[in-house]
Amino acid sequence: MTLSVVQCTDASRWDASVNALLGHPQQLWGWGQTKASHGWSVDRVLVQDGGELVGSAQLLLRKLPLPFRALAYCPRGPQTLPGREAEVLAALEVYARRAHRPVALSIEPDWEADAAPARALAGAGWRSTKSTILIGRTLILDLTLSEDELLAAMSKKHRQYIRKSGREDLQYREVTRAELPACLAVYRQTAERAGFGIHEDPYYLDIFDNLGSASPVYAAFQGDDVVAFLWLSASDHTVFELYGGMTAAGEHLRANYALKWLAIQAMRERGAARYDFNGLLNDGVSKFKMGWAKHENLLAGTWDKPLSPLYPVYARAMPLARDGLRFAQSTAARVKATLISRIPSRSQAR
Repeated sequence: MTLSVVQCTDASRWDASVNALLGHPQQLWGWGQTKASHGWSVDRVLVQDGGELVGSAQLLLRKLPLPFRALAYCPRGPQTLPGREAEVLAALEVYARRAHRPVALSIEPDWEADAAPARALAGAGWRSTKSTILIGRTLILDLTLSEDELLAAMSKKHRQYIRKSGREDLQYREVTRAELPACLAVYRQTAERAGFGIHEDPYYLDIFDNLGSASPVYAAFQGDDVVAFLWLSASDHTVFELYGGMTAAGEHLRANYALKWLAIQAMRERGAARYDFNGLLNDGVSKFKMGWAKHENLLAGTWDKPLSPLYPVYARAMPLARDGLRFAQSTAARVKATLISRIPSRSQAR
C-alpha cells in the first residue's frame, strides 16, 4: 500500500505523534514554532499506512536565493516505526518535491551511524554532506541505568567534582522565566570568552515559551547570582542539551559538575530514556562531556536527497556561504559582548 502524507496543524496531536514514535525534542511543535518566528517556515506531516501512523516529520523550510528556491530540513528526524524508515523517507521525498520544490531535502536522523536505516541511505540516493547543523559525533547516556551505574561509568575526577561542587555554598534548581535574563547574561559572557556566535535574547525566550515544560533550564546560584546554567529540550524519550554557560566564579567552584548531574537525575526521574550531550568536538567543553561516560556515539550525520538539477551547484556553494555566515555571526557577537561589558553596572554608575 502507498503511504499517505498529510499535514498536521494541531499542536497536541503533533507532539503526541512525535512521542508515540520515540521522537527527538527538535521535532516537537514548540521547536518548529520558534524557528518559524526566526527566519524559517515549518510544515509538519504525518505519514500513514491506511489508518496506522508509521512516521512523521517536522520540515523546516528556508528560502534560498534564486534559482535554488528553498531548502527543506528535518532536524533529528524523521521518526518512524522500526523497519519503516526507507518507506517513510521515500514518501517524504515525494511530498517535499510536490509541496515545496526545494533544491534538496536534508535530514539529520537520530539513528546510529552503523544501524541498518543509516547504512541504506546511500543506496537510496541520499548523499552524505559535511554541511552539518547538528553534530553526529556525540555522547548519549542510557537513562534506564541506575544512578549508581551512571556514576560508575564516569571518570573518577567527575565523581569527585560532583561531590565537591555539591558541597559548595551554591543552590541548584530549575529556573523561572523571570530568571532567564540572568542566565542569558552568563551565556553572553561565555560566548565572548569562547568566541562563538549567539542569537538575540528574544530567540531564547521564544524557545522557553513555545516548548514550555519540554525545555527546562537549571542553574547554580551563588546568593542571587547565576554562576552556571544548563538549558535542555526534552521529548518523552530523549533529552537534548541546547545551551549552557558559566561565570569565572562558577568555573572556580566547579558548579557545572553538580549542575549537570542534577539535570541528568531530573530527566531520569521524568522518565526519559536517553540524554544527548549535543555533539563532541576537539575542545575543552567536549573533554568535560566525555568524562561522563566511557563511550561515544556516532549518529548518521547529515544527508541530502537532491530534488533539483541545481543541487550540485548548491552543494558546492552552501558550505562556503555557511562558513561566511558563521564568521560574521561570531564577529558580531564578540563585538556586541565587548560593548555590553563596557557599560557600567548600576553599582558602578552610582
